[in-house]
Amino acid sequence: MTIEKDHETLLDPRVESPGTHSAANETLEDYTLRFAPRHYRRWGTGMVAISALGGIAYLADFAIGANIGIAYGTTNALWGIAVFAVVIFATGFPLALYAARYNLDLDLITRGSGFGYYGSVVTNVIFASFTFIFFALEGSIMAQGLKLGLNVPLWLGYATSTIIIFPLVMYGMSLLSKLQLWTTPLWLVLMVAPFVYLLVSHPDSVSDFFAYRGEDGNGAFSLGSVFLAAGVCLSLIAQIAEQIDYLRFMPPKTPENSRRWWSAVVLAGPGWVIFGAIKQVVGLFLAVYIIGNVADGAGVANQPVHQFLEIYEDIVPHWAALLLAVGLVVISQIKINVTNAYSGSLAWTNSFTRVTKTYPGRLVFLGFNLAVALVLMEANMFDFLNTILGFYANCGMSWVVVVASDIVINKYLLKISPKQPEFRRGMLYAVNPVGFGSMVVSAGVSIVAFFGGLGETLKPYSPLVAIVLALVLPPVLALATGGRYYLRRTDDGIDEPMFDEYGNPSGVVLECHVCGEGIERPDVAKCETHDAVVCSLCLSQDKTGEHLLPAQV
Repeated sequence: MTIEKDHETLLDPRVESPGTHSAANETLEDYTLRFAPRHYRRWGTGMVAISALGGIAYLADFAIGANIGIAYGTTNALWGIAVFAVVIFATGFPLALYAARYNLDLDLITRGSGFGYYGSVVTNVIFASFTFIFFALEGSIMAQGLKLGLNVPLWLGYATSTIIIFPLVMYGMSLLSKLQLWTTPLWLVLMVAPFVYLLVSHPDSVSDFFAYRGEDGNGAFSLGSVFLAAGVCLSLIAQIAEQIDYLRFMPPKTPENSRRWWSAVVLAGPGWVIFGAIKQVVGLFLAVYIIGNVADGAGVANQPVHQFLEIYEDIVPHWAALLLAVGLVVISQIKINVTNAYSGSLAWTNSFTRVTKTYPGRLVFLGFNLAVALVLMEANMFDFLNTILGFYANCGMSWVVVVASDIVINKYLLKISPKQPEFRRGMLYAVNPVGFGSMVVSAGVSIVAFFGGLGETLKPYSPLVAIVLALVLPPVLALATGGRYYLRRTDDGIDEPMFDEYGNPSGVVLECHVCGEGIERPDVAKCETHDAVVCSLCLSQDKTGEHLLPAQV
């Protein structure tokens, strides 16, 4: 039925497979639509973790922290950031664990966690939207830096911040891992130095920070304000999908590397929120200092480039401060926007291929994602940032919390959902009402609440509405449907075990009879028509359905 290829040859990443389809060059495609195989995952746990954490170098956290603090006061902002951190960590942990353990991106995990093969297309669009929204936000910050430091017009700065990303993202994880590793030390020094300087040279800034009550002076503790602040922060919930785009390349977990493996998964998975929350607090801290100590500071206090420039000018001459501030902005923008562009290209390509059964290549959608981000920048999204992020948060939270609920409750507690993830076409139903239905209801109701459709009392609590519904509905619907819509088949027709002795996806290589490539065991299924095996990518492109296994009776 199958031909097993020479294992040593396939484990050598320098050897190209003689495949014929357009995803054959995985140096460029980076396993866009499929399981990340062992022979490609040649990075250690530390390298994967550093690469993943390099993707959270964005300065948007500083702007978000400043914006919610200015709007709601320090006390409410800090409580909102705390709510954000707890929700992100709790929901991100099961997703990160599944990604690292089974070497799948979040879309592939979502398919088998209550959404179905086509049902998860909508979540891919949600995630892709996240990537270009935050690409535009970071690109806008870089353009502000270029205008301030080099007098580059904003429109040209927007274009520059977009164009330079394309060549850096072409080669996927191979180049991104090196870029993140080399730039992280300098980025840390440039970011931390101003904050430490203020703490040492202006200790009274700490008391001013805690006493700050917002621009209107009414920032006393209010539960409604806390959740409004948390809602803006929770727009970052889809960041876990970007962390997972790196974590899927984790090496197999073994007794020898178990401690390092777990540390990397926790730190680079849900642990990103610890660093994100710290940056939001620092952004607010710098904003409060600038508002109180810099003439006309209120107008620029929420712009990271000005935050750092004002502090650097207290330390070094103006020309050097300008150089440092612009340098920090450019490095940060590149570090995060290569991740935004990379993850967005994966998400768009995945959705397009499933809907049209045509694979145009990741680079096509890399260009598309950058173009959309550029349009947002030219539309000056900074002027309506809080509204964009608050609205988006309801969609992002509904998706991520539904998947986390399915993994924790339906898979492990109720044991209704299959414990091991499934993503292959033919093995899944087109749509599973458990996850898809839960997300639609959760997002829909919370968006209505966000715009005041459920009354002014519930309006500030739209994030809580999204979280509660997304947490409760999956087990309710799973029980109501008896879990029958999770798997179209339980047997993929191949006798070879799916996992090794440690529970890692098997590295055994089988030949796909359609493309002729050697594909590892978890990424293939039997084709009864030709008495052979077919890979998941060829199944995705099968327009006639001749390679699909029939549904099990």
